[in-house]
Amino acid sequence: MTALIIGMLICVGLAVAVVAVVAIPARREGRELLTPQGEELIAVVKEKTESTLEKTGEAITSAKDKVSETVTSTVSSPMGSSASSEGVDDVGRHRAV
Repeated sequence: MTALIIGMLICVGLAVAVVAVVAIPARREGRELLTPQGEELIAVVKEKTESTLEKTGEAITSAKDKVSETVTSTVSSPMGSSASSEGVDDVGRHRAV
């Protein structure tokens, strides 16, 4: 496991080195990193992301509230005899039957 983590860190280090060697000098020379089509694509993605967040913001908030209410009521009043023997720390943990 340690070898895997060290290998991943080496790969990340090499990637950062490649970016530093290629992108930084190009940017200093005044060259853009993306083509005009790439810039347009990024702008479209940003617009779609913002509109999606605006549309789903209330749905996400209401879903979060419903889940937190359900979890709170389940923790405060466990159902059934098997659930009542569980502690607060065990609520939500799945056990093999």
